[in-house]
Amino acid sequence: MSEPRCRLYLIAPSPLPAGFAAVLAEALAGGDVAALRLDAGGMEDAAFLAALDPVRRVAQEAGVAVILAGRPDLAARAACDGAHLDAPAPGVRRTLGDLQLGISCGLSRDLAMQAGEAGADYVAFGPFFGPEAEEDEALEDLAYETEGPEILSWWVELMELPAVAEGGITLESCPALIAAGADFMAVDEAVWRHPAGPRAAVRAFNALIREHAPDA
Repeated sequence: MSEPRCRLYLIAPSPLPAGFAAVLAEALAGGDVAALRLDAGGMEDAAFLAALDPVRRVAQEAGVAVILAGRPDLAARAACDGAHLDAPAPGVRRTLGDLQLGISCGLSRDLAMQAGEAGADYVAFGPFFGPEAEEDEALEDLAYETEGPEILSWWVELMELPAVAEGGITLESCPALIAAGADFMAVDEAVWRHPAGPRAAVRAFNALIREHAPDA
C-alpha cells in the first residue's frame, strides 16, 4: 500500500512557553511529524537561543526538522535545519547555504512562483481559515488572490516544490486541504490546545491524513 504524501508541520507558540520541550515530546509521541517552526517572538537573541536549545534537541532527536521563522541570519547559529520567511527576499538563499528555505505566499500563485525562483525548498499557502483568512479576503493586494484549496491542487499538479497548507487549520477543516494534495499540514493551536492533549491531537491529524490524502 502506498504511503500518503501529506505530513504534519507543527508551529510552536510564540514566544516559547517555559517547559515547551516536554510539551513537544508529548506531541511527537502521537505519531509522524515532519517539521517544527519556531519564532523568536521579540525575545532577545541570547534568551531565545537558550529557550530554543532544549526544544531543538527534542525535535531533531525525533527526526523532526527545526525551522526558524523570520531570522535566516540566526538559523545556522541556532543549529536549526532551515528558516521560514513571510515573502520572497533577495539574498536569503545565499545566506542560508544548504539549510532549508520556506516562504509563505498567501494565496497568490504569482508569489509562489517568485518563491520558487528565489530558491525556496517549499512554499506555504494560507491562511485558509479563521480571522486572518477573513482579513486577507478583504485586501485588494494581488498577493492575496481569492483562492481556496484549489490553489494547492493547481500547485502540486504543476510543480515539484512541496506545498504547505497553513492558517487556522483544525481537525474539522483539514480534510479538504489534505485531499487537495498539500504535502504538509501546518498546525498550531489545534495541537497545543486540544482538550485531550497534544499527543491525541497529533494522532488524530495523522488518522485524517491516512484517510484523506491522495496516494504518493
